Amino acid sequence: MTKGIVITGTDTGIGKTVFSAGLAGLLDGFYWKPVQSGLDEETDSETVTRLSGLPAGRVLPEVYRLKTPLSPHRSAEIDGVAIEAAKLSLPDLPGPLIIEGAGGVMVPLNRQTRFIDIFREWQLPVILCARTALGTINHTLLSIEALRARGIPLIGVALIGEEMADSQRTIAEFGNVRQLGRLPYLDPLTSKTLREAMVAGFDLSPIGRGQ
Repeated sequence: MTKGIVITGTDTGIGKTVFSAGLAGLLDGFYWKPVQSGLDEETDSETVTRLSGLPAGRVLPEVYRLKTPLSPHRSAEIDGVAIEAAKLSLPDLPGPLIIEGAGGVMVPLNRQTRFIDIFREWQLPVILCARTALGTINHTLLSIEALRARGIPLIGVALIGEEMADSQRTIAEFGNVRQLGRLPYLDPLTSKTLREAMVAGFDLSPIGRGQ
């Protein structure tokens, strides 16, 4: 089992926090979102605390908590904060760490650094979350190319949404990438229903091997 897994997405608001909560719970691991933009509603760390079933203390505090729900670089500028990449060093933990990025792979942290630059430094394997909705083929294939161009190990793609068999097949074939499974939209969304959907919908055996 790898010591850390990065969860990133093709876009914002696609459900990668819910997937991260389910994965962290299944692995009985830790969760960390180093940069949170937007504090008015439930934060991603609070969502994971509610849905993962992890014991207290397994959801690590953010390094940066920014008020405005925008790209981190702009939210930090509005808050008068300078995001320093050097402060995003990996914690040493006794179990697997699920790290969630903000938005998509190219989201800027500041005017010099994007999340994908941090992923390259970390050299941890990545799971790419993607919607099944219209537009997912283009966004997903571009994200796969960007990760591979930088030598970032890619475990596979996690699809989120309703069944779209052709889109899923097309991504797998053109991207030459593993499909780890699909997480449907859940109603109700609870720790129990999420865990059941993760167990039923995903093959997590490739975790630790990368691609």
